[in-house]
Amino acid sequence: MQRATSFKTAGSVAEAPEGIVILSHDARHLRRKLLHLDNGDMVMLDLKEAVLFGHGDRLVLDDGTTVEIQAAEERLFAVTARDGLHLIELAWHLGNRHLAAQIETDRILILRDHVIRDMLIGLGAEVTEVVEPFQPVRGAYHAHGNHGHGAAGHG
Repeated sequence: MQRATSFKTAGSVAEAPEGIVILSHDARHLRRKLLHLDNGDMVMLDLKEAVLFGHGDRLVLDDGTTVEIQAAEERLFAVTARDGLHLIELAWHLGNRHLAAQIETDRILILRDHVIRDMLIGLGAEVTEVVEPFQPVRGAYHAHGNHGHGAAGHG
């Protein structure tokens, strides 16, 4: 079994990965864990500190090859608004409740929660059920190992 002790951010590796691990958004905050790859192999992830991984990030294995992390499809609500300002207002209400949210130019994706759905509909949003990969915005206070900031030690 190989070990991974460093990583590279999405798009920074040109060669194909040796394997793929598919994880939900809450399972992508990792430090030390045995990961089961799509090809049946296992990799022991052993980082110095916890990292919040994004879709496409790569774990660097002992032999220099990589494993790609992919976002799992999850049961979500797609929230759309009347216009851009309304979308910003809806994002504020979701942020005020500290909900994980993937904010796009024309919609917001959140985990399914029927109480929140009812609140959003009451605020004039259109809410539809979707199943898609989920990449929520990383919170300002969420430690993520300097991920994406070019810090040393990331491989």
